[in-house]
Amino acid sequence: MTLRLTITLSLLSFALQAQSKYWILLRDKESASAPSLSPKALSQRQLQNLPLDETDQPVAASYLRQLKQVGIQPVCQSRWLNAISARLTDQQYAQARSLPFVKDIQAIDPAIVITSINTPAQPDGVTPDWSNPKLAPVMNQIQATDFAQSGLTGRFVTIGVIDAGFFGADSANALKHVFERNGVKQVRDYVNQKKTNNQLLRTLETMSDMHGTEVLAAIAGNDPTENMQFGLATDATFYLARTDQGNREYRGEEDNWVAAMEWMDSLGVRLINTSLGYAKGMSNPKDNYEPSQMDGHTSLISRAAQIAADKKGILIIVSAGNEGEDRSWRIISTPADAQGVLAIGATNSRLWNRIGYSSIGPEKLPYLKPNVSCFSLYGTSLSAPVITGFAACVMQANPKLTNKQVMEIIEKSSHLYPYGNNYVGYGVPQASRALALLRNQELPVTSRSMKANGKNVTLPVDTNEGIVSVFHKKDATHVLQQEAARVSNGKVTLRRLSDEKQTTIDLKKEVIEVVWE
Repeated sequence: MTLRLTITLSLLSFALQAQSKYWILLRDKESASAPSLSPKALSQRQLQNLPLDETDQPVAASYLRQLKQVGIQPVCQSRWLNAISARLTDQQYAQARSLPFVKDIQAIDPAIVITSINTPAQPDGVTPDWSNPKLAPVMNQIQATDFAQSGLTGRFVTIGVIDAGFFGADSANALKHVFERNGVKQVRDYVNQKKTNNQLLRTLETMSDMHGTEVLAAIAGNDPTENMQFGLATDATFYLARTDQGNREYRGEEDNWVAAMEWMDSLGVRLINTSLGYAKGMSNPKDNYEPSQMDGHTSLISRAAQIAADKKGILIIVSAGNEGEDRSWRIISTPADAQGVLAIGATNSRLWNRIGYSSIGPEKLPYLKPNVSCFSLYGTSLSAPVITGFAACVMQANPKLTNKQVMEIIEKSSHLYPYGNNYVGYGVPQASRALALLRNQELPVTSRSMKANGKNVTLPVDTNEGIVSVFHKKDATHVLQQEAARVSNGKVTLRRLSDEKQTTIDLKKEVIEVVWE
């Protein structure tokens, strides 16, 4: 009996390995199909003047029936991509390819990277004074108190979180206030769809099942036991989706990610955080992504993200990735490469320059990535949700803003604007500047440019810091090298690198752009 069971399991394992997962892209849809959207989602579209189109119609039922007739069982369906995902044998692949309504078949990347690094246990604290909570370091960096003093806490804003798992979220001290007010409306598990909400929150399959809990805390966390506020959107409402499983680098499923996005769109969710990214590691090496494919349109997951931004009015906030020190990659992963998403890098704490692991923007992109950055010791997974909380405060202040207007406010509020670069984007968003933009107030002048020539130049700078951050650039946005430059007697000396055309001096409260002649 034991031998028979072993053989059966081995054959099952072999069969699963033989069936790779693919996107089956379809040619058209049934014109009579009704959109699968909630009244709230329809209302949101009307408010943003976004018309319904073919991407809101479901996949054609007649095509699904014909696929099933040849033994192909859909795993996920995507109305945005007009596609289904399915596991196919070589024979089924050939059968699907021959069907007249099949436009293309593409392998699904099973390699997902959770964009954070291990978080150490927090030290025991003293008895808290909860009437005056302390702020996590990044909260001070982005000026969280300015939002708090304006009564902005993400109230009335609905946020979707797509991640690897939310184990213990309902019992975490930092999130108890969210669950006590029924702030999490629904949880879906796209990995194991038989799980109930309680099972998903209380079943630990791998250590990565706590990743989404950490991300949620960085959006909305407020811990009375540590007397510490971790996130800005403490009064927001949430929908949670688990789309992947495993350890830090593991086999994941990007079709689940697209399905979760479309589910949240159907509910009218306008703000989504995803601290996951796809880069390399396909089981078949010929299907691996190449760095050159991080172009915003090669991967289907980036195409889906762009559809969400352009046609659904959703602001997607994505971690840029932690490949900055991987010399074989270094750049952002997908879907952070999509133009319409807000890709978030990570900075150091003292100098607001790029922390070593944070992925950089590809030089070939015609737009800036990452968009902005903020401090995180533990990966861009925990910088992205901080900015999601920031976005929720902006959306609470003016619910009529479109996703692109919110994105613009966040970029313009950042401390390096308008002199962004592919290391940290436009820098660290500042709540005081965002509030001024929301009130249509004129921003104080915090940036200036100047010309220089020769190989060295010494400039006076207005700062109390002994060291400032300098970005040496080959053009307006692409960094050759970042430097911690010493300030001596109120002056900083720049030494021009070979091929250096522009240099940014980051004084935090002021940015100076030097153009070399």
